[in-house]
Amino acid sequence: MSTTIVRLDTHDLRFPTSRWLDGSDAMNPDPDYSAAHVVVHTDADDGYEGHGYVFTIGRGNDVQTAAIAALAPLVVGLPLADTLADMAALSRRLVHDSQFRWLGPEKGVMHMAIGAVVNALWDLKAKRAGKPLWRLLAELTPEQIVDLVDFRYLTDVLDRDQALDILRAAVPGRAERTARLLADGYPAYTTSPGWLGYDDAKLARLCREAMDSGFTHLKLKVGADLADDVRRLGLARSTCGRDVRIAVDANQRWDTGTAIRWIQALSEFDPAWVEEPTSPDDVLAHAAIARAVAPIRIATGEHLANRVVAKQLLQAKAVDILQIDATRVAGVNENVANLLLAARFGVPVCPHGGGVGLCELVQHLAMFDYVAVSGSLDGRVIEHVEHLHEHFVDPVVVRSGRYRAPTAPGFSSTLRPDSVRAHAFPYGPVWAADR
Repeated sequence: MSTTIVRLDTHDLRFPTSRWLDGSDAMNPDPDYSAAHVVVHTDADDGYEGHGYVFTIGRGNDVQTAAIAALAPLVVGLPLADTLADMAALSRRLVHDSQFRWLGPEKGVMHMAIGAVVNALWDLKAKRAGKPLWRLLAELTPEQIVDLVDFRYLTDVLDRDQALDILRAAVPGRAERTARLLADGYPAYTTSPGWLGYDDAKLARLCREAMDSGFTHLKLKVGADLADDVRRLGLARSTCGRDVRIAVDANQRWDTGTAIRWIQALSEFDPAWVEEPTSPDDVLAHAAIARAVAPIRIATGEHLANRVVAKQLLQAKAVDILQIDATRVAGVNENVANLLLAARFGVPVCPHGGGVGLCELVQHLAMFDYVAVSGSLDGRVIEHVEHLHEHFVDPVVVRSGRYRAPTAPGFSSTLRPDSVRAHAFPYGPVWAADR
């Protein structure tokens, strides 16, 4: 009898980060970093499980968890070997389900739920292969990689043949880049000093600690009050000096005119980029802002609904840096498409990592991009925050401002069982005092 997928377990996990204002920004002043978590179980006797999740910031995590659970009838009972052998078919089966698709299409809660399940199955596939996900992906042939991608809606700028050209061009240096990655790691930047709720003393202290830890690039949240932003950026710049790059993140706070005026007012501090200056869906506003504030660079992407919005941002020259998120779109397959789109337009990808478990996931995507897609580290960094890594079996390791390449099999997405029990909402011990 063939091995099958027998169960999806889901958990509403929440971490009380609002108690310390960790993660606070101009639009989200009191986030409780949360994970709508799924575990894929099979009837195999190897003990492997697939772990995935969607990142949220508290309220609504139960809705996201319910959306993941709703996918169980489409997954439970599938033959495991055939499913893992053709992850493109699995992705399309979920994304293009004729009834769930109506809830998007290809965006929102249901699309992110699909991403959690797809990512969990990639985690399972990598564990069974005995490889970290970045290496599993990077060792695929160009033909196998393009087979993962749904090119629908993309062919006006990227078709299968163009994607193959990009991937084939990167093949000759794969072994050298893999060795370099294992030896030197991947550049990181830190957001940990810059949460909007931190006072000036904490900001300055954390900037100094970041530099002492080897970071040469950090990011501050902005957007609530211009005078406050000028003071905080002035403090960060005086603490760090001119050799440290300082990016700023408005978290969608402004409309077009306000964004242009605000960015121009902050230009004296030489921002490395300005992130999410306006609505993540407003491609034309991003383009207008980018034209008006050049050469200051515009970055966005952590709230990308899908590969189509990524395509439009790149087509319109609306972003200088594309920021992908590992849990916002429909999983690994769609992010492979996003990486190929960025390579097609010559735009660097600097993944979003500011949330529970996001650093663990996006490191794999960025490292795959370096080895097998873009072949470049120029202008590329992965976001790093210090929070909540202790809850993972294979947490990220950052030394001297660089991510160390994961070597453990899987997607680094497995949460520790004691952390799952403690942070289950609303009855876990962490939340008991609030009941």
